[in-house]
Amino acid sequence: MLRIEDTDRVRSTQASEGVILDALHWLGLQWDEGPDVGGPAGPYRQSERLEIYEDYARMLLDGGHAFRCFCTPERLGRMRAEQRARSQPPAYDGHCLALTQAEVTQSESAGLPFVVRLRVPRDGVARIDDLLRGPIEFEWRSVDMQVLVKSDGWPTYHLANVVDDHLMAITHVIRGEEWISSAPKHLLLYHALGWEMPQIAHLPLLRNADKSKLSKRKNPTGILFYQRMGYLPEALTNFLGLFCVPPVAGEEMMDLGTMVERFGLAHISLGGPVFDVAKLDWLNGRYLRETLDVPQLMGRARAWAFNERYLGAIAALAQTRIERLSDLGPLCAFFFAGRLDVPPEALRSGKLDDVILRKAFVLAQGAFDALPSWELASIEAAVRRIADLLGVKVRDAVRPFYVAITGAPQSVPLFEAMVLLGRDLVRERLRVALETMGGATKAEREAWQRELEPPPDESA
Repeated sequence: MLRIEDTDRVRSTQASEGVILDALHWLGLQWDEGPDVGGPAGPYRQSERLEIYEDYARMLLDGGHAFRCFCTPERLGRMRAEQRARSQPPAYDGHCLALTQAEVTQSESAGLPFVVRLRVPRDGVARIDDLLRGPIEFEWRSVDMQVLVKSDGWPTYHLANVVDDHLMAITHVIRGEEWISSAPKHLLLYHALGWEMPQIAHLPLLRNADKSKLSKRKNPTGILFYQRMGYLPEALTNFLGLFCVPPVAGEEMMDLGTMVERFGLAHISLGGPVFDVAKLDWLNGRYLRETLDVPQLMGRARAWAFNERYLGAIAALAQTRIERLSDLGPLCAFFFAGRLDVPPEALRSGKLDDVILRKAFVLAQGAFDALPSWELASIEAAVRRIADLLGVKVRDAVRPFYVAITGAPQSVPLFEAMVLLGRDLVRERLRVALETMGGATKAEREAWQRELEPPPDESA
């Protein structure tokens, strides 16, 4: 079953759903039920199940397992500041638990906005039986009074998932280990609604080679980036499967059917598995050499980048910049490359100093990630905004982007080329350029990224 969890109205879009479906289809994964194929437990988008969540939120309120919280953002901000000053973890202080029913009714009648929070006991211990880690205990007083329904009426992840997992008869819930602290909240919800909690397991997070958490700051994490880089889907699926499937007689190449048969939670190590790109390259190379004949290899290459649509778009950009057909090779080679090896002196060839260059690349990563769609106009507008934030002319801001993205200070029209390359590959080339210039500290990144935030709406 495929369920689209889209209760985050800012991050969840039709385009983001399309990326998920495209990535899963490319990997060769199929499902019996989902938003695109239907099924008896639908609808399969949480945004289409709001009335269901409303009913269960009302049951929790009526049963005394949840309460309305009228605290303003200002009060919550002061509360968190005070907690930080006392070196306490941020958590709701229970202020609205003390409201009488008359006060709640009066606030509702006055139209005051509110959220619905989970009522959490302050005494005792919650026990979670994790299939991988064994029993995990939490003191209830350390568990936050989670928001279940936001002030706009939309549910949070916690309420929506508990309700959906029960109604869709989910037997096993497998999440990343960063969700361990949420498990007692979900346990409380299951008990409050009179349901049995599914079996639960928390997977270790994938790590970079330096053992840091896998993130797009150090490695691309989007599945379609690996498609764009020229990996075969069966190689990537095989590579990921090795984290939970042992090799067969020492042989690590396995098809999806074999991995399904051999899958088992007992095979998963809690020791921080490493996303080893060198091993992925080795495995992908074996698939290219050992599973494809030459006609099949040509077919995969055409589907990857040598197809009529992609080549036609490149030719349209290059036509105004060439004098001989032989110019096409050096001019357009970057369209068929992955990461570019651009030396620092090439990135420095314009008018920006090293600090401004690093800031430009950090701002670009944030600005491009935030674009709702990867289109020419939005890309150009983002670069112009970055130039404004840097206090430089647009042409001076554009030059290092040309070098980072195309490998040369001049090439085909840059923004059109970025559209063709795609967001994932553009982001990776900017990441590599930033690292080439020395990277950015956490403090620098946070300070520079804050400049992208819109100014507060003082009329609100």
